[in-house]
Amino acid sequence: MNGRGSAHGGSAVLPKRFHAKVEVRWSDMDVFQHVNHARMVTLLEEARIPWLFGDGCPTAPLRDGCVLADLHVRYRGQLRHEDTPLDIAMWIEQVRAVDFTVGYEVRANGAAPDSPPAVLASTQMAAFDIRTQRLRRLTEAERDYLSEWLQD
Repeated sequence: MNGRGSAHGGSAVLPKRFHAKVEVRWSDMDVFQHVNHARMVTLLEEARIPWLFGDGCPTAPLRDGCVLADLHVRYRGQLRHEDTPLDIAMWIEQVRAVDFTVGYEVRANGAAPDSPPAVLASTQMAAFDIRTQRLRRLTEAERDYLSEWLQD
């Protein structure tokens, strides 16, 4: 289920985040029976695309193109096949003229939203003009959309 953060645990309010449920495939596992580190990057991408490029979110204006400029992944715990579907929470950490940074927290299915995430990650995305094959500035609509999800 995709959506924004909501109230949790009485008066505490979780920050506004987009949540994507991503299925773990058998091929995502490694010999030690947990999600392979390289496959985690693919799972993050599978969560990010529907949010930023409009699948199930018609107001997402980033369909004009973006490229990955930087990636950081910190593994804090194991995720296994039985943890599927993973809950991948995403938000915007920074918006600049040409790029923006997405933050991620990955938890096992059913884990409490305020529990420690198994994976913390960030990706820097740069706006890209597919036709000219050059970086471009974010449009006002793109900046407005991204700013809705901005967190300190």
